[in-house]
Amino acid sequence: MKLQFLGAADGVTGSRHLVDTGTARILLDCGLFQGWKLHRERNWVMPEALKKVDAVVLSHAHLDHSGWLPALVKNGYRGPIHASPATCELARVLLLDAAHLQEEDARRANRYGYSRHVKALPLYTRRDAERALSQFVPLAPGRARAIAGSLVTLTPVGHLLGACSVTLAQGGFKLVFSGDVGREHDLLMPPPQWVDEADAMIIESTYGNRLHPTEDGAARLAEIINRTVRRGGSVLLPTFAVGRAQALLLALQRLKLARLIPPELPIFLDSPMAQQATALYQHHAGLLRVAPREVRGLTDGVRMVTTVQQSIRLAAARFPAIVLSASGMATGGRVLHHLKAMAPEPRHAVVFAGFQVGGSRGAKLVAGDREVKIHGEMVPVRAEVQQLEGFSGHADRDELVAWLRHLKRAPQQTFVVHGEPDAADALRATLKNQLGWAARVPEYGETVTL
Repeated sequence: MKLQFLGAADGVTGSRHLVDTGTARILLDCGLFQGWKLHRERNWVMPEALKKVDAVVLSHAHLDHSGWLPALVKNGYRGPIHASPATCELARVLLLDAAHLQEEDARRANRYGYSRHVKALPLYTRRDAERALSQFVPLAPGRARAIAGSLVTLTPVGHLLGACSVTLAQGGFKLVFSGDVGREHDLLMPPPQWVDEADAMIIESTYGNRLHPTEDGAARLAEIINRTVRRGGSVLLPTFAVGRAQALLLALQRLKLARLIPPELPIFLDSPMAQQATALYQHHAGLLRVAPREVRGLTDGVRMVTTVQQSIRLAAARFPAIVLSASGMATGGRVLHHLKAMAPEPRHAVVFAGFQVGGSRGAKLVAGDREVKIHGEMVPVRAEVQQLEGFSGHADRDELVAWLRHLKRAPQQTFVVHGEPDAADALRATLKNQLGWAARVPEYGETVTL
């Protein structure tokens, strides 16, 4: 059995791990590269190794794990895409929206002439996304299924609705891919379930070099909101439409109910994708750790912004408000129009609730950049910028180690992926020093024999 790392091997995004069993090729995740330009340009290259894939298995629906599927299909893939039922539903929301943004960005670049290409083209279209979605096959967690000659089992790991680790077994050998591991005390998701056997392990390391703060993220958010409202400003929450938006809505509803923020303060959800995802979370309330009545009340009193015209009017509004808008790292979508309007004004606050990939607008703003490029022009940043790590859906270093400790024995090989270089190497060292494991950080494009 051979394993090739075609993404998330020198950064957080672009999760793609190709397993060659000798009789078939199974791709674990098919993610979009985000962040640094060097990484984003990989989206436009079809690796030779991916031209012959027999099956795809997804850990979950986030775009850095699923967002390159339409491009894979565009380049000729016609096989099955296996994922948990909830992941199949969320992927429809995410991939269609991603295709829409690809098309819109290309149209805007051509209209205003800020593309360096003669004609800007989308990476893929809605038609490509629809075709990819037609190839999805639901796979119930906890039940082994024969896929391309191997037995594949999904195990829920919190993090996101439908998110699972993947166990691929063949001939008595078990390869486990963690996907993204959730937190023990997540606002929405139950604690991650563990696997007890792995001959080889692929483990994520997004927070492999740090611990989450012990502070109450909701309480800190309330402080920022109240401070901003007192100076007559609004709070912009760039949010991931799936997972993070729902957690923030829950926190805001609880803060209003406890009167820790003004109950009359309007909350706007300016993301059709987040609205669809929230409905899916409410439909799958049984998979969450929150009481059904709270799940039903996520959108109580929240003003839904559906049309572009409504979004434009909201961006021009002068009254204090809380605006949740995608995307979570300000890489695209409607949030850019709000950021463009609010960033130059000192009375406003921009609050990022979660990890920001290096090279993204969010990462630059959190790092203190005083101007940011939006739609081809430089926009000054005078608004207050804050980051809340308390809302992260990723396990931190100690939570990852605790999840791995449930294995009955150490894997023969452990590969640390899905982290910035310092985070990945820090987790590698932790696994060696605390668990005595032989762990290493693979290189992008590297192939290893299992």
